[in-house]
Amino acid sequence: MVKLATARVFRSYGTRGSCNRCEYINAGLYVFVTFVLILGFLLLHYQHEAYKSALVLQLIGIGFIALVNAHDLFAHLAGIDYCLALLGFDLQLGLVEFTVPVLHLVGSILMFIGVLMLLIQKERGSYGDTHNHGLGMLISGPVFWLSGSILDACQIYERADRHVQILQKSVQIPFLFGSLLFLVGGIFNRHDVFMAKHHDYDFNGRKWIWLGMSGSLLFLIGGLMNVVKVFKTQQIDGMRLEKLRGGAQERLRLRQRREGHAPLISSEENR
Repeated sequence: MVKLATARVFRSYGTRGSCNRCEYINAGLYVFVTFVLILGFLLLHYQHEAYKSALVLQLIGIGFIALVNAHDLFAHLAGIDYCLALLGFDLQLGLVEFTVPVLHLVGSILMFIGVLMLLIQKERGSYGDTHNHGLGMLISGPVFWLSGSILDACQIYERADRHVQILQKSVQIPFLFGSLLFLVGGIFNRHDVFMAKHHDYDFNGRKWIWLGMSGSLLFLIGGLMNVVKVFKTQQIDGMRLEKLRGGAQERLRLRQRREGHAPLISSEENR
């Protein structure tokens, strides 16, 4: 669901060791929070009286997913010295490594607000406008997730070997279908809850719980594969790392020389 790692030569938002640690922490944190999401859905399904605790777990999971995406966006922008003009030279840089984290960040914020609204309405003990808006957020959030996942699937590694290409797809596909399941679950949830307003029914439909649990499981699988991908990517030598296209790489190097910034990966590593 998120551009968790990059195979670019410009991973320059710190020393090489700190960048590697940040990518591992980022990837590991995502695996942990998807597990928290699964626990939240399990509580919703099996422990009806733990409804509030389940929503709190989901808030924690979604909040950290937003944090992971925010870090991802920062890492990509720092890698190009926050020179947004370079986005116009490399289409993939703009559409994937900038737009994808933004879409996923916005989607996570909407999902967080939606779950928070459901929790607030549960405290009030009745249906109302807050609950209806929350159900809408559970649809709009996954729309952004799915849009970002579709764009992420457009990422192409031209210099990486076949194993990295396969690992990339093994990360993208679970995130794509997981986002789709959350979207379908949100649509079913809105319909089921509206149909059951006058019955002894809780604030979420069973279909949303099952589809959300399945989507979270796919996110977990994608996150685990991403850990493997991060490890593999960090073993790639400089010659096989991806470079910016359309003259953006040369412009970035010229900017770094002019401002006295040393690139993260030295020329010896790029031979």
